[in-house]
Amino acid sequence: NQTPSCFTTSDSCDRIKDEFQFLQAQYHSLKLECDKLASEKSEMQRHYIMYYEMSYGLNIEMHKQAEIVKRLNGICAQVLPYLSQEHQQQVMGAIERAKQVTPPEMNSIIRQQLQVQHLSQLQGLALPVAPLPLGLTPPTLPAVSSSSGLLSLSSILANYSHGQPPLAKEDKARDVAERAPRGDDGDKSD
Repeated sequence: NQTPSCFTTSDSCDRIKDEFQFLQAQYHSLKLECDKLASEKSEMQRHYIMYYEMSYGLNIEMHKQAEIVKRLNGICAQVLPYLSQEHQQQVMGAIERAKQVTPPEMNSIIRQQLQVQHLSQLQGLALPVAPLPLGLTPPTLPAVSSSSGLLSLSSILANYSHGQPPLAKEDKARDVAERAPRGDDGDKSD
């Protein structure tokens, strides 16, 4: 009589032990998954803060550029009456052409700024860099995808916000002047 009960008690203990080990393994895998999710959450929070700072910086920069444009327009309006009638017409035409920036031109300007920024970063690393032909992107420029593109964008914006503009003002002015369509008054020489 005692042998079957001892066998069932031993069998039950083995079953309980197996179930306990299974539950312990399940607990361990759930704990690992929870730790992984916690680290992903902290990474997402870090990215959120970084994107918020980028957005705030871009907003400030946009308002700053709008204020600069407003002041420069005021200066142009003040200086314009002192020019001769012929020069006033030329300047007014140039101002109107400068205001007409198309989306393809904006894409081209942004691409050039990214190239200049990337080249300056490479030169900062003391790597030899050959100038790129217009319209070609450097092969090491990361494609804008998920976090890598946004991280590179954030480093570009961080450098820009620390006083290192991608293009000098003279380059921007020359670029705008080169892109402006020439009318009849643009062909006249002074």
